Amino acid sequence: MADVQLDNVSKVYRNRREIIRALTDMTLSVADGELIVLAGPSGCGKTTALRLIAGLEEAGKGTIRIGDRLVNHVEPKDRDVAMVFQNFALYPHMTVFKNIAFPLKMRGTPKAEIPRRVGEVAAKLGIEPLLERRPGSLSGGEMQRVAVARAIVRRPKVFLLDEPLSNLDASLRGQLRTELKSLQRELGTTMIYVTHDQEEAMTLGDRMVILEKGFVRQCGAPMELYDRPANRFVAGFVGTPRMNFFPGRLEIGDEDARFVGRFGSIMVSRSAMPTHGPGGEVLLGVRPHDLLMVPAGDGRGESSCDSVPTNNGSAISAVVHLVEPLGTSTTVHLKTAGGDSIAVQGAPRAKLPTGQEARIRFDTEKIHLFAGDDSGRRLN
Repeated sequence: MADVQLDNVSKVYRNRREIIRALTDMTLSVADGELIVLAGPSGCGKTTALRLIAGLEEAGKGTIRIGDRLVNHVEPKDRDVAMVFQNFALYPHMTVFKNIAFPLKMRGTPKAEIPRRVGEVAAKLGIEPLLERRPGSLSGGEMQRVAVARAIVRRPKVFLLDEPLSNLDASLRGQLRTELKSLQRELGTTMIYVTHDQEEAMTLGDRMVILEKGFVRQCGAPMELYDRPANRFVAGFVGTPRMNFFPGRLEIGDEDARFVGRFGSIMVSRSAMPTHGPGGEVLLGVRPHDLLMVPAGDGRGESSCDSVPTNNGSAISAVVHLVEPLGTSTTVHLKTAGGDSIAVQGAPRAKLPTGQEARIRFDTEKIHLFAGDDSGRRLN
């Protein structure tokens, strides 16, 4: 296995009408044996980064190393990487056995060794009964297992996976996600995984790299990005339901601080105060499960996380707009008098009719503050 190093890598596409900057000055270090996930919305540059590492695209600037080797001008077949694509890319006229054996045959593996190697990976992925069938007779999950088996059978230095589960249904995605992570741990291989699904990124990766418009916005452990997002984009991308955002002003006094928005004002605890810069135009963020909702006129919390303290928060009023029961929890969407939308995640069987007024209490220790300008950088 090997580590992967990208140093100030950029990629620009040009056509007659425009210049598209797919990736700009990307610097990334992937440790030997690490599973790292590149995540972000469509068009952010994550697949371009994967293709540059594989050698399917040539970097316009910067260097790419696999292990101790500079590979910028090395052919894809000589980089010793294996790639799994979104569309499986199996040979329809070949049996499963021949599909898996194909890369071994192309690399000149002794014929006597091929059945043993194919049998080993087929056993790991539970596809031994499928070896004599053709791809056209397989389900989506079975085809994906075959594609993964074909990638790992030749024991490459690095595995590259480009949204391999996005064409599968939700329950099968969850199952194969678990299998992939277990397989990576067992093999101890370096794996770079691309996805637009932030939940998939958080559950799979040792670290996540969040990209936007070709730029790396933050890199770190999943819970590090969740708890301390570097900017508004990362805060909104990581976490389901997404973080609530409210524009307003931060007014800092001698003893305390207050956020003033369209819904009114709330206190800001000392722990949530900006570490640099004065008050002024800011964006306040709070996750739906860090809010406590109490129906108006009721002293009991009908919908909340019980761990959210009620004695140090600040409450605002809102009206129930939509209720989404999710089984393990319920997400309630509300509207404030000032026009702000707010989501609260709480108890699984909350019964709140549309149009009911409620009080929303903030856990002021869990408030996030971001700059009100285009950078959206984290202030606290």
